[in-house]
Amino acid sequence: MAVWLARASHLARRAAARVPPLLRPRHGDPRPWFLGSPPPVLGSPAAVEGGLRGFCSVRRFAGESGSAAVAAAADDEEPETGLTAGDQAVDFPGGKVSFVAEMNFIPESQRERINCYRVLDDDGRTISGSRFQEVSKEVALKMYSDMVTLQIMDTIFYEAQRQGRISFYLTSNGEEAINIASAAALTIDDIVLPQYREPGVLLWRGFTLQEFANQCFGNKLDYGKGRQMPIHYGSNRLNYFTVSSPIATQIPHAVGAAYSLKMDKKDACAITYFGDGGTSEGDFHAALNFAAVLEAPVIFFCRNNGWAISTPTAEQFRSDGAVIRGQAYGIRSIRVDGNDALAVYSAVHAAREMAVSEGRPILVEALTYRVGHHSTSDDSTKYRPVDEIEHWRTARDPISRYRKWVQRNGWWSDAEESELRSKVRQELLQAIQIAERAPKPPLSELFTDVYDQIPSNLHEQEQMLRDMVKKHPADYPTDVPV
Repeated sequence: MAVWLARASHLARRAAARVPPLLRPRHGDPRPWFLGSPPPVLGSPAAVEGGLRGFCSVRRFAGESGSAAVAAAADDEEPETGLTAGDQAVDFPGGKVSFVAEMNFIPESQRERINCYRVLDDDGRTISGSRFQEVSKEVALKMYSDMVTLQIMDTIFYEAQRQGRISFYLTSNGEEAINIASAAALTIDDIVLPQYREPGVLLWRGFTLQEFANQCFGNKLDYGKGRQMPIHYGSNRLNYFTVSSPIATQIPHAVGAAYSLKMDKKDACAITYFGDGGTSEGDFHAALNFAAVLEAPVIFFCRNNGWAISTPTAEQFRSDGAVIRGQAYGIRSIRVDGNDALAVYSAVHAAREMAVSEGRPILVEALTYRVGHHSTSDDSTKYRPVDEIEHWRTARDPISRYRKWVQRNGWWSDAEESELRSKVRQELLQAIQIAERAPKPPLSELFTDVYDQIPSNLHEQEQMLRDMVKKHPADYPTDVPV
């Protein structure tokens, strides 16, 4: 510290000595330089005569040992030159930066918005000249089947909540392509940190309809033991972190998970999903900077559906969506049509390849639209025009668009469509009946799975709760074993 202070003091004295008398503050006459008056130009004859030299030292930022630092402070005098600003540059951390004499502010936005990658048009036809990752018939049909399954699952569970059979639900209507196509481009070794609108990723990985129903009904077979709200799925077996309601908290967690994969030299990446509202949280910005600096193999997947519950993007930020923010943090980014399954699949496939092989973070922004309400606690018609919702539900439906492409390839028929929808509906209704009849987890499970040995204060709380249930049995559910 003493060496640093000595050098700093020396540099300050040198800088002060170079300021000409004309610019030196005098008692009662500070003579400040105002923006409206022409400043002296470094290296000009007038400036040299007045004693003004290039008092901004241009050097590489590098640490020096104690004796070397003192020696450098005593001997480090730059030669006086008449160079213009354009002839000088600073080798600043991050790369060389050139000086210019003209004052230019970076504009607040680009002249044109960043383009959106697309493969299929609204009628499900491949756009001429489009480049995309080829998919086999088997993968293409599984993608379509899972998209339909997700749609039916959302419809039935939503109705079950309206009937009072479950307490809460949240659909992925309009965002089925994002769920299934992105999952199809990953491997099972890739770690998923979801928000709450990505059940299709679990569905693709093999989470059964019965497992979905068990979680929503919070029965004894629920992996979360009934301690989470419905739709807060999780699966250790499928590398799918449990959903957490607080917005954007999963984003920095994904960077840490990705960095661990990098340290262990795993051939895998982490992917985290979030909405446009999540980009307004500090966790998003911290995570992007964290990932860029550590070069973590993580994919940031932003579902920009235009609304953070009832707040439109126009009231959230002034930037061109989320994709432009990647560049600010030094992250390679792409904007994709979120209602185009082939575009989403191709973009995530390429993003994963770069993340794993090059060890870098990638930001994907998918433009889509939440056709349903935010959740069963929301009525989106209070803040969105009904005709706008209907347009996206019909003209921009991702399932219909993808089905047209599959059928043009000769891989699907109307008969197969009817059979699939009938089969999924029957399986799900049966799963709901089983989940509804299954016993609830015992009350004691409220206090487990946090500590290896339950501390005394939790034992006391458990006993207090049991006493309260016995004292007021009418106020507590009768199907929870005490």
